Amino acid sequence: MKVDLFDFELPESAIAVRPAQPRDSARLLQVRPGHAGAPPQFSDWRVRDLPQLLRPGDLLVLNDTRVIPARLAGTRLRGDAAARVEVTLHMREAPDVWRAFARPARRLVAGDALRFSPYQSASPACAAGELEARVEEKGEGGEVLLRFSLAGACLDEALQLVGMTPLPPYIASKRPEDARDREDYQTVYARRDGAVAAPTAGLHMTPELFGQLEAAGIGRTFVTLHVGAGTFLPVKAEDTDDHRMHAETGEISEEAAQRICETRARGGRIVAVGTTSLRLLESAAGQSPDGEVRAWSGATDIFITPGYRFRAVDVLMTNFHLPRSTLFMLVCAFSGLETMQAAYAHAIGAGYRFYSYGDASLLFRADGA
Repeated sequence: MKVDLFDFELPESAIAVRPAQPRDSARLLQVRPGHAGAPPQFSDWRVRDLPQLLRPGDLLVLNDTRVIPARLAGTRLRGDAAARVEVTLHMREAPDVWRAFARPARRLVAGDALRFSPYQSASPACAAGELEARVEEKGEGGEVLLRFSLAGACLDEALQLVGMTPLPPYIASKRPEDARDREDYQTVYARRDGAVAAPTAGLHMTPELFGQLEAAGIGRTFVTLHVGAGTFLPVKAEDTDDHRMHAETGEISEEAAQRICETRARGGRIVAVGTTSLRLLESAAGQSPDGEVRAWSGATDIFITPGYRFRAVDVLMTNFHLPRSTLFMLVCAFSGLETMQAAYAHAIGAGYRFYSYGDASLLFRADGA
């Protein structure tokens, strides 16, 4: 499909740079695709109204990945020459090895030594809290493979000292990261370190809302997909067939798979909280001959565009996404291209806030999807 089909105009004022407080006060646009020639239906709610919009017996599936401080600033050392560089980690390949996006990537070649210092340090040469790495490979699109001087838990601890919250470019370009972001850009149920971008639909959840959902007979279970920075990369190809997705690692436990299968058997709906949960569930279902979700772990680079047939998910809660992005393509596949074009026009006209810190939508699957 032509990528131009997924373009739309968004005013700068619609991009949220801070989340709603409290979290569940964010707005929620309910989107029901048209049926039998009827037009789609849009209705305006708050995230805290979710128990009214779902049914007893439905099951929320949430991504419990935890965002790490994956944005690093440092110095490239090559002989007597030095240059400033910045990297954003996006996928761990070994205890001491990460794939990352570098900026400016043109300054790096395989074999370069990098030294990272805390962002708060006045001098990049400050020895306290430094972390070193070597460029093992340089790929396309600014991607590099880095081998660090520390590994495992020691590396994780160093990243907490040296790194910063990897805010999306559309927020980072408007203001610097601050102490609030370490809490705001993390779900209240995050528990498994590894993401370099938040599963943003889950940012709206609160313990109070979980209690109200439970009282309404709506269950929840957790899966893990470590979201990579590739989620923010623009689609540069003119046709979706020519776009390559970056892989992300995930896991569905036996317990979660069992809850999902039991819910389906009772006639309940599977409600994916976030596109990350949806992509992981659909990846697992695609590995099963009968399309059932079973325990699964591994890497996925699933790319969902209109025409895809969903096996695992009935309802999707998600934020509002970038024009021409793989995530906007995904929601168009789920609820229909024309439906989502109209839904986004409604959201823009009604003043909804977009992107990671913005408002949410509750999408129902289109007939035939």
